[in-house]
Amino acid sequence: MIAYDYPLLGLFWTMLWWFLLFAWIVLLFKVISDLFRNRDMGGGAKAFWLIFVIIIPWLGVLIYIIAHGNGMADRDAANYAAREQAQQAYIREVASPVSSADEIAKLADLRDRGIITDAEFNSQKAALLG
Repeated sequence: MIAYDYPLLGLFWTMLWWFLLFAWIVLLFKVISDLFRNRDMGGGAKAFWLIFVIIIPWLGVLIYIIAHGNGMADRDAANYAAREQAQQAYIREVASPVSSADEIAKLADLRDRGIITDAEFNSQKAALLG
């Protein structure tokens, strides 16, 4: 009751409880999303964990994190790596588009080195300009 004698301390406790509630809700959604991403578990196990997390939320989330915490981290790391790789591939594709002039220059170099014939060069050039 000392918190209500000092309004600032009451505000502190209220903010602390709201923060803890928000953190728990974020953790709950993280666990539920991890349940659906987990490819190691079958449907029955996922249903069991989901019911356990919904019926007894605090205990269910805590036990799930203890049991599958490393797996959650591995799945997150793999997900982030795949996203990063896709983003880097997209950036490379957009940042350095290959123009027809570059392709024709490469074809001319191949023709000059004797790797392709003049007829192949002309047909490829026509296809690029096409």
